[in-house]
Amino acid sequence: MEQPYDVTIGMPVYNVEKYIRGAMDSALGQSFPNIEFLVVDDCGTDASIDIVQEYQLSHPRGAAIRVVRQPHNMGVGMARNRIIDEAKGKYLFFFDPDDELMPKAIETLHEQALRYDADIIYGSHERVELFGDMKKVTAFLYPSRQFLGEDDFPGYAYQRYENIQAQTWNFLIKTEIYRRNKIRYKQLNFWEDFTTTIDLPTYIGRAVLLPDITYRYYCRSGSLSNYQQRKHIDKQEILKTIEAMAQVKQNSERLRSKSYFPKRLYKVMLTHFYIACAILRQKGVIDPRFSNREIRDLMLSPLSFRETLCLHEWRFKNMSLSLLGILPPWLSVVMMKLIGKERRLV
Repeated sequence: MEQPYDVTIGMPVYNVEKYIRGAMDSALGQSFPNIEFLVVDDCGTDASIDIVQEYQLSHPRGAAIRVVRQPHNMGVGMARNRIIDEAKGKYLFFFDPDDELMPKAIETLHEQALRYDADIIYGSHERVELFGDMKKVTAFLYPSRQFLGEDDFPGYAYQRYENIQAQTWNFLIKTEIYRRNKIRYKQLNFWEDFTTTIDLPTYIGRAVLLPDITYRYYCRSGSLSNYQQRKHIDKQEILKTIEAMAQVKQNSERLRSKSYFPKRLYKVMLTHFYIACAILRQKGVIDPRFSNREIRDLMLSPLSFRETLCLHEWRFKNMSLSLLGILPPWLSVVMMKLIGKERRLV
């Protein structure tokens, strides 16, 4: 595909009329010159796309704004896939239309991409929580690190659960990484990012982490990222996420020979434990309810217990989670509640 742009900023847009002007201003105000602004219209019901079209007509960079429309409302995961298919930039940067970019965000990330010939460059970010009259700003900072050897980056990414962000936004990545490896996002309302980004490091050769804050993430009442605060959660939403995570488990097979495999396995299974704890914590608002067996089965490992015993690294960590998947359902749930309460997850 022709790549007349150095970078594509991809924005999935659905009913963000209240916030999209701020997002567009920060995107179009970037100091980096050669950017395509690719907007996917996910068939919302407000004036979001009308506002984008105003910018197309009136902004000095309006000619670089391109709007593509989905056949019908398909969700943010499908919108991200459309961006991957349509992007004309060598590098891709996902940007949510209710957030904000720092003025030199793309310039900073692209400079490092060229300096190290990196496949992916992560910037640090600020999380701004806005609930009622409350405003809380928290900075999430990466160390300054470069990973230039084979498997160096996934080895680091899986070393600790929080080493690499779960979100799709705020990293610049070569567009070909998505296309060559056929990486797609799932059609989910929640964790559509994580089910993809958890394995993204396995496709990366050279990576850079930056302590520079390049992104401001806004967390507001009613956003999908906060659906855990809702008064009612349809069980089907969670089941779709569990189904997507099951595919992440299945993806373990291609990675068994990798030195980082035990670390990745632990992160995958720990994620399932977090899902189980979230279900236990929110059991009063999930309808219909999950049975003990359904919760226990979340902890079924892609390895047999014998295979887990044979791991050379992280054996005992993985054994502790694997046990939760083979205990009787009632006992497994009791153990998860005890561990979850100790970690303040339940």
